[in-house]
Amino acid sequence: MSEVKTKTRVVVGMSGGVDSSAAAALLLEQGYDVIGITLKLWPQDCVNRAEDKCCGPQAVMDARSVSNKLGIPYYLVDESADFQKQVIGYFAEEYKAGRTPNPCVMCNEKLKFGTLISRAQQLGAEYIATGHFARTEKSADGSRMLLKRGRDPRKDQSYFLFSLRQDQLARTIFPLGQLTKTDTRTVARQCELKTADKEESMEICFVPDNDYGKFLQQANLVKKHKGEIVNVHGHVLGQHDGIEFYTIGQRRGLGISSAKPLYVVELDAINNRVMVGDESALDRDEFTVERCNWIPFASPPETFEVSAKIRYNHPGTGATITPQPNGTAKVKLHVPQRAITPGQACVFYQDDLVVGGGWIGR
Repeated sequence: MSEVKTKTRVVVGMSGGVDSSAAAALLLEQGYDVIGITLKLWPQDCVNRAEDKCCGPQAVMDARSVSNKLGIPYYLVDESADFQKQVIGYFAEEYKAGRTPNPCVMCNEKLKFGTLISRAQQLGAEYIATGHFARTEKSADGSRMLLKRGRDPRKDQSYFLFSLRQDQLARTIFPLGQLTKTDTRTVARQCELKTADKEESMEICFVPDNDYGKFLQQANLVKKHKGEIVNVHGHVLGQHDGIEFYTIGQRRGLGISSAKPLYVVELDAINNRVMVGDESALDRDEFTVERCNWIPFASPPETFEVSAKIRYNHPGTGATITPQPNGTAKVKLHVPQRAITPGQACVFYQDDLVVGGGWIGR
């Protein structure tokens, strides 16, 4: 009698969207033993009852429906306490400190690739999978896991994954890495999944209408507190209700009159001041990134050239990186860029390879 080869088990993080649905269908097609899990990130008395968000009840129903259709086991796991602490808490604290947070990176690192991996271990699964458009592969010498851009440049999500560690990358499969968004919808249609034509949300999943200031107040994370709006010379031009409600590069809603447009150029948490200046004051070519994560190497070269993305929808720009001994790195851009924002992730690329990145410092 020939022995039965047991299938490799993989847990798919299912958000109720078309991408994670297609990822589950593809893995099943490839012969994996697939389990679907939705991390319930939001408490029942959610401020944002938006039905279509990846934490709403509709999303759970859609993920369960897809799992039923595919004939795979499905679990709903309540991670709302962790989400509150690791993501919402961080989101509010960053704004209070005069930085602009990137909750998607944090949620990936702590929950989707942290909690999900530990759940997978409990279920005897070797791997987890998500619907991110990104690719992993082994380095030429087999010693490192590499992270690469997704094949579809318009959908590539490797930026949000830069902080993943080697042990997390080694246990992750990205089934959509080689596909375009159109391919993904085709997979979902062929499998007759109800999420095939679902609209995708580009907003932060827990902030209704992208109004983060309103969210911070409604959730009692921030209270209004008066402070000064000053120009680059320190002259007082007006009052603000809290630095948390401003972000670098903002022009509208400043409530001050001026002959030429003024933009937020700095948020000073210590002195509770919003500093404004003209457009030229937004351009910078040097800054430091903190809490760096390096992917192709354990310790980086003394200096190297990259294309640096200073925010997700930034096309990337030439830069020289000089890592420092304390987990930071100096970034020197070849061409000054506008509105470099403390708290945002800056991610370094060499062609398709994600070299690493860090968090923009003040």
